[in-house]
Amino acid sequence: MGHVVTLYGYAAFGSLLFILISISTFCLETHEAFNTIYNKTENVTVGNVTREEIVYEVVTDRWLTYVEGVCVIWFTIEVFARVIFCPDKAEFFKSSLNIIDFVAILPFYLEMALSGLSSKAAKDVLGFLRVVRFVRILRIFKLTRHFVGLRVLGHTLRASTNEFLLLIIFLALGVLIFATMIYYAERIGADPADPTASKHTTFKNIPIGFWWAVVTMTTLGYGDMYPETWSGMLVGALCALAGVLTIAMPVPVIVNNFGMYYSLAMAKQKLPKKKNKHIPRAPQPGSPNYCKPDALAMATASPQRIMGNVLGNMVVSGSMAGDCPLAQEEIIEINRAGVCVRVYPCVYMFVCVTYLCTNRQGRSWG
Repeated sequence: MGHVVTLYGYAAFGSLLFILISISTFCLETHEAFNTIYNKTENVTVGNVTREEIVYEVVTDRWLTYVEGVCVIWFTIEVFARVIFCPDKAEFFKSSLNIIDFVAILPFYLEMALSGLSSKAAKDVLGFLRVVRFVRILRIFKLTRHFVGLRVLGHTLRASTNEFLLLIIFLALGVLIFATMIYYAERIGADPADPTASKHTTFKNIPIGFWWAVVTMTTLGYGDMYPETWSGMLVGALCALAGVLTIAMPVPVIVNNFGMYYSLAMAKQKLPKKKNKHIPRAPQPGSPNYCKPDALAMATASPQRIMGNVLGNMVVSGSMAGDCPLAQEEIIEINRAGVCVRVYPCVYMFVCVTYLCTNRQGRSWG
C-alpha cells in the first residue's frame, strides 16, 4: 500500500512539473528572442497571371517545439491511462477537466500531421491551428487536481452563480443608463455648427459610451475617454458611485461561500485517513467449513455483528453450564445487547449484560 501511495505522489509531481513546463514554453514561444523570420518566395496565380510574392514566415526555435512535444506525450499517456482505468467511461468524458485535456493536446498532433503538406488548404488549416494554440493555456486548470485552494475557488464560483448573475444584471443596467446619460450630457453647450459634437467630446454615440461606463463603474479609469463638460463630469461622478455600490453588494455573499468551503476543505484534510479493513476470505472448496452457513456468515459479517454473536454465545454457554434455561427477559436482553453493538458501526462497543439464573442448588451465576 505504501508503494502505491509513493508511486501516486511521483505521478502527481510529474504531472504538475509538465504542466508548468508546458505553460512556460507557450509563453516563451511568443517572445521575439525565440522566433526567427524567414522570407519565402511563392508563386501566386491571379486569374491567368502567375507572379512571385515574398511571404514572411515566423518559425519558433526547435528546442521549444521538442520540449512541447515531450510534454504532449506525457499528457497523452496520462489521459489514456485515466481512460483505461476509469470504471465509468461516460462520467469520464463528461468532466470538464478531461475535455480540456483532449482539446489541449489535439492541435499539436494535427499541426504535426499537416506541417509536411504543401497544399493551400493544408496551409490554411495549419495557420488556423497555430492561432488556436491558446487552448494550451487551459492546462492551467489541471492544477486544480493538485491544489486544494483552486478546488475551493471552483466550488465557490459554482455556489455563487446567482450572485454573479445578479451582479452582471446590475452592471448591464448601469452601463446602459450611464452611457445614455453621458452621451446627452456632453452635448449640453455644444457648438450649434457641430451637430455631432465631435470637436469637444469623444462620446460620439451611445455604444462607444458602453466602454466608458464599464471602466468607470468598475473603478478602473483608464483615462482614454473622459467627460469635458460640467454636466458630463456630474454624470461621471454618479456613475463611479453607482459602480462601487453595485459591486459591493454581492461580494460579502461570495466571501462567505469561500470561507465555508475553505473551512470544510481544511477540516477534511485533518480527518484521519481511512485504512483498508482486513476482510477474511470465505471458506474455499475442500475446506471443512465450506458451504456451512455459519462459516459463510462469519466470513462476511461485520466486526460488530461478530461481537454481538460472541456475547450471545457467552450467555448461552453460561446458562447451559448452570443447567438453567433462559427466561424470556434474558432472551430479550441478549437481543438488546446485539442491537446496541450494531447501532454504532464506527465504534467498537463491548457491552456486558449481567444475567442471573438460579440453579437447582440455589446458586446464582452472572
